[in-house]
Amino acid sequence: MDIVANTPAQPPKKRVIPWNTLLIYIVFAVIFLFFAITLHDKGFLQPANLMNIARQTAMISIMAVGMTFVLSAAEIDLSFCAVVALAAVTVALLLPYGMFIAVGAALLVGALCGLINGLFVSRVGIPSFLVTLGTTGIITGITRWMTGLQTIPIDNETFTFVFGSGDFGPVSVLFLWMIAIALLGHVLLRKTRFGKEVLASGGNKISAMYSGIRVGRIKLYVLVLNAVLAALAGILYAGRLQSARYTLGENDLMMVIAAVIIGGTSLFGGKGTVAGTMVGALIMGMVNNGLILMGLNIDQQLIFRGVIIIFSVTLTMGHLRKKH
Repeated sequence: MDIVANTPAQPPKKRVIPWNTLLIYIVFAVIFLFFAITLHDKGFLQPANLMNIARQTAMISIMAVGMTFVLSAAEIDLSFCAVVALAAVTVALLLPYGMFIAVGAALLVGALCGLINGLFVSRVGIPSFLVTLGTTGIITGITRWMTGLQTIPIDNETFTFVFGSGDFGPVSVLFLWMIAIALLGHVLLRKTRFGKEVLASGGNKISAMYSGIRVGRIKLYVLVLNAVLAALAGILYAGRLQSARYTLGENDLMMVIAAVIIGGTSLFGGKGTVAGTMVGALIMGMVNNGLILMGLNIDQQLIFRGVIIIFSVTLTMGHLRKKH
C-alpha cells in the first residue's frame, strides 16, 4: 500500500500594495477634499472653477510631459521656458502668412532648439544642465530682440479658438489639448520600444549601451521632444492670451519640475510616469487655485511652491537610498 505524504498547503501570497505608486493619488484626494471643505462657500467645487483649474494647468501639464521623458533619461532641460516665449513670438509674427505656416514654424523652432541642446549633450558630451543653461540666455536674447520688448497682439479668431480660447460646450480646448498630449505621452513611454529605451538609458547607461541601445541618440530625442512640447505650450499661451510676449513661460520652471517630481518621476533617471505627472500638475494647479480663493498673495504662493519642491526631492532621494 502506497503511502502518500501530505504536502503542507502553501500559504497564500500576500498582496503587496504599491504605496509608492498610490501615494500621489492619495495626496491628490486629500488636497482636493481639504479645499472642497474649506472653500465650499467660495465656489471651489463649481464646474466653472474646476474647468478653470484644468485650463490654467494645461500648458504646465504639456511641458511636464516632455520633462518626464528628459528626467527619465537622466537629463535636465532648463531652456524649455525660453522656448515657450520664442515659439509664441514666432507664431504671432507669422500668423499673417497663414495659421498652418505659423504653427509649423513655431514647432520647428522648438525642434531646432531641442536639436542644438541634444547635439551638444550627445555628441560633444557637455552636461545637459550646462548646455541648457547657456541656451536659455541665447534663446531669451533672440526673443527680446525679435519683439523689441513689445507685446505682439493676435487677432486671428480661428487660431485663438483652436489654440487656447475656444470652448466646446463647458469643456475648454486647452483641456482637450492636455488630455491628448497626456495620452500620447503615456503610450509613448509605456507601450513603445522608445519609451523602454528612455527608461533603460536613464536607469543604467552602461547596461543600456551593452544592450545595444544608442544612449546618445535617445538623449537627443528626449531633448527635442521636450522642446517641441514647450513650443506647443507657447502656441497655446499665445492663443489663450491672444498675444505673445518675451516673458511668457519664465515663471513655469518651478511648476513644471514640481509636477514631474511630485508625480513620481525620479530626478536621477530610470523611472518616469506620465499619469503621475498629470496628477502632479493638477495638484499644483489646484493648490494655486485654492490659495487664490483663500486670499493669499503671489509671494505666499511662491513660498508654498518652493516647500513642495523641496519636500518632493527629499522623498525621492529617501526612496532611492532605501532602494540601494
